Amino acid sequence: MANAEVRGQLRRPDGSPVRVLVVDDEATLAELLTMALRFEGWEVSSAADGLGAVRAARDFRPDAVVLDMMLPDIDGLEVLRRLRAESPDVPVLFLTARDSVEDRITGLTAGGDDYVTKPFSLEEVVARLRGLIRRAARSELLAGSQIVVGDLVLDEDSHEVRRGGKLINMTAREFELLRYLMRNPRRVLSKAQILDRVWNYDFGGQANVVELYISYLRKKIDAGLPPMIHTLRGAGYVLKPSE
Repeated sequence: MANAEVRGQLRRPDGSPVRVLVVDDEATLAELLTMALRFEGWEVSSAADGLGAVRAARDFRPDAVVLDMMLPDIDGLEVLRRLRAESPDVPVLFLTARDSVEDRITGLTAGGDDYVTKPFSLEEVVARLRGLIRRAARSELLAGSQIVVGDLVLDEDSHEVRRGGKLINMTAREFELLRYLMRNPRRVLSKAQILDRVWNYDFGGQANVVELYISYLRKKIDAGLPPMIHTLRGAGYVLKPSE
């Protein structure tokens, strides 16, 4: 129970599990890291090469990345450069088999946030990641209360929503639904996930409540503009910047 309580303390702002991307071409090591991180209650995706890591990061939108320096196609430094181009603030923990001061300085100078050298303990990796994720969360809070997706801006302090600079009036429930969608941009969210996070299943037995509120949002967010809220039939809903 004590371990479960500790693990539960580290969550995303919307209450969903922290997401970590593991990038390593050693299948056994990647599997061990994945198991250890899932034991923490985190959501984990993995990639075995650099190009796969870039694609995975784009779809998975991790809160932290565990990145091997030596990969079979492009090296960890090039992966880092490409990750930073799309997600400038995502924390990156380098894994390296080389323990020279020069290699460590190279990784950190390139923009890596921390490193561990092989062989390492799984507990050390988890501890380092916890520290990086907590620091990133504090930085996000200090940076302000706005969530921005394309030309859509939601201010969590003032509860104001604007698209293209135009103020949009919303009910409290519409605001919560939009906040959940905006905190998970480009990610398909099922009706069950939305009910759990936004309504906590307290919806009075109205089975179509998600569809109803999505239609409300569309009328306010997408009216007369390129749509940002999309339906994937049989899967759920996704919010992404308009093309």
